[in-house]
Amino acid sequence: MKYVFLVSHGKFAEGLKTSLEMFAGDAAERVFAIGLHNGKSADDFKKEVEALLDAHKFNDDDEFMILADLIGGSPLTTFMNVFNEYGLLDRATILGGMNFTMALTVVVSLDGMDRDLLAQTALGEAKQALQEYKVPSSDADDDEDDI
Repeated sequence: MKYVFLVSHGKFAEGLKTSLEMFAGDAAERVFAIGLHNGKSADDFKKEVEALLDAHKFNDDDEFMILADLIGGSPLTTFMNVFNEYGLLDRATILGGMNFTMALTVVVSLDGMDRDLLAQTALGEAKQALQEYKVPSSDADDDEDDI
């Protein structure tokens, strides 16, 4: 089975999981969210990661998608260190720059793709979602009336 871990600074991961539950329903049951909250140390966060992993016993054939807000940030590096200590890192794919589109793509496609294809698809969807929205100008409608 595949699982998703959302890792962030602050409550971003938790909020993203809440949003995913609205769109993905039961599929979000395999999503775990954890964040390094303001005022907490890396050691505090390490203990939270350990508690999260201890609470869920994973099988030897389980795989993991780890989505993080920042590659190289202390939440992800701490999470990866603990994940490695638990012997799970070699079965994980890690993506940074987490956004809603990326996370939704991963969650709804979790069982339909292998981790490599899932990573490529999620990164592509996340990049496509990044764009400026231009509000249509009401001036264009007014100009047409003058013709």
